[in-house]
Amino acid sequence: MSQHKAHCSFCGQEQSPDLPLIAGEEGHICEECVRLASQVVGSWGRKRAAAKPLQNLLKPAELKAQLDRYIIGQDLAKETLAVAVYTHFKRLSMEQASPKMPVCPQDVEIEKSNILLLGPSGTGKTLLASTLARIVGVPIVIADATTLTQAGYVGDDVESILSRLVDSAEGNLELAEWGIVYIDEIDKLARAGESSHGTRDVSGEGVQQALLKLVEGARVKLSAKGAKGQGGDLMLDTRNILFIAGGAFAGMEGLLERRLGSGGGGIGFHVEPAIPGSGHDPMRLFEAVQPDDLRHFGLIPEFIGRFPIITALHDLDESALLRILTEPRNALVRQYQRLFQFEGVELTFTDQALRLIARQAIERGTGARGLRAVMEGLLRKLMYDIPSIDGAKGCQVDEQAVLGTGEATIVTDRQDPLASCVSG
Repeated sequence: MSQHKAHCSFCGQEQSPDLPLIAGEEGHICEECVRLASQVVGSWGRKRAAAKPLQNLLKPAELKAQLDRYIIGQDLAKETLAVAVYTHFKRLSMEQASPKMPVCPQDVEIEKSNILLLGPSGTGKTLLASTLARIVGVPIVIADATTLTQAGYVGDDVESILSRLVDSAEGNLELAEWGIVYIDEIDKLARAGESSHGTRDVSGEGVQQALLKLVEGARVKLSAKGAKGQGGDLMLDTRNILFIAGGAFAGMEGLLERRLGSGGGGIGFHVEPAIPGSGHDPMRLFEAVQPDDLRHFGLIPEFIGRFPIITALHDLDESALLRILTEPRNALVRQYQRLFQFEGVELTFTDQALRLIARQAIERGTGARGLRAVMEGLLRKLMYDIPSIDGAKGCQVDEQAVLGTGEATIVTDRQDPLASCVSG
């Protein structure tokens, strides 16, 4: 009686010493069919994961409302980002609805619009990107342009940004291809000036050239080292990745003032003096930036052309800094009040003290970042002394404490105010 050889129930190959089969209750399966089935099931999971961000798509007004909870002011930048992200998701939802539908001559293919954020230091560019990362449902990466160098030199190449995006998507290439990349400090890639002829501009124009293909849209080969369940090199399509670049562009003010003619640009008897109060608003100077100004600053025309949306963040005045201290969900005053609550102490500020803190931050010239520096210097001695004071339950910071001419008041259980060390 001849024995019937087992065969794969999917492809029909017979079992042999070189082709082992996995036995089931009513059939067998070979290694190749197992691998193929794994790829098919994996693609189902990737499609479900990619569809999740589109199920909870926020409208531009709703997305801006979410940003308003954390960021004060900068309405133009928040509206621009809200529209860009919403349009980005809409494009992806249309492609997901009919990924294999043939394109008719009458169909319109919508292309992405990358964004360039301009503004002085401390105006909220990085905060906008990090807050956006918490709100949106697609993978987002915040990269630093100062660490990038040309290929062949020591440092990170531009492909490392995409590798981080794949890691953020937990190895899901389809989801990574729908992600958002924020490149900070993009102004540091300005090419070297004419005076530096003969030196190698390792982190300047060469990196801009290398970023062109990524920003425009191309299939980029990435190393699969560390990727789960994948071998060899990975191919990532950047056509649907939204790129947002930001930079302080220190020194751009001089270029803008010369172009706008606000500096009175000549000498002699027939030169008309500048009229005070006329022309532009110095607080909103960056809103007048044109692509030609970016070219004079040091960005190459090809790079500028790949960021069609240029939006500016303006300097923050005293009223804006005062709102930043108290209104956002993670306002600085709330953060320090929570720290004092850990010691059982209620921290309060007078209105005039908060105004002085905002004024001192403006004098430092570092925007909203200066607020934390002022608060740390103001409260350092209090945070040092209060854990050692028995029965402390309240602390009030007034105008004299901020100026350094007086002392903050600490209230204890004995109902008598205890003078603290000078907090300024």
